Amino acid sequence: MKQIWKPGTLVYPVPAVMVSCGVYGDEESMNIITIAWTGTVNSDPPMTYISVRPERHSYGIINKNRDFVINLTTEKLAFQTDYCGVKSGRDIKKFSNGLTPHKSEKVKSPSIKESPVNIECVVTDVIPLGTHDMFLAKVVSVSVDEQYIDENGRFDLALSKPICYSHGEYFTLGDKLGKFGYSVQKKKKKKK
Repeated sequence: MKQIWKPGTLVYPVPAVMVSCGVYGDEESMNIITIAWTGTVNSDPPMTYISVRPERHSYGIINKNRDFVINLTTEKLAFQTDYCGVKSGRDIKKFSNGLTPHKSEKVKSPSIKESPVNIECVVTDVIPLGTHDMFLAKVVSVSVDEQYIDENGRFDLALSKPICYSHGEYFTLGDKLGKFGYSVQKKKKKKK
């Protein structure tokens, strides 16, 4: 038997990312906001989104500058991820909390040096949805920390110990269960 609840956003877990915005080198404009409403929307061209409440400090910065950086988070960055979500950039400088601004490749916004992956985005559209506005964006550059590249030249996200968010709590990701297509993959025959 299932209970019927009122409609809500129960697609969990979701990524817990830090989105940096502003202009690199301009301490007054740089800020970080923790976002859980983000994801992929298209492969070619690569596109993503973030949804932000208009009253948030970062909203005006992103709306004005029309770019931002999605910085993936890790177990080591869990404290800073939470801190950047509960404190306002109107009151504090979030880059003074153990996070280092890094010049991005293609956008004005700084990247977070400590993040294993920095996804640089240019806003293509702002869609009002109700409580949040969605910033639809084209991915223009991705930077990956070399310490997470394996011997085959592949990025091993598991090495960075990424975190996610579910119903007000942060979690690490669990064990690998398989890879894409494993359910239909033919079994290899053993050599005699």
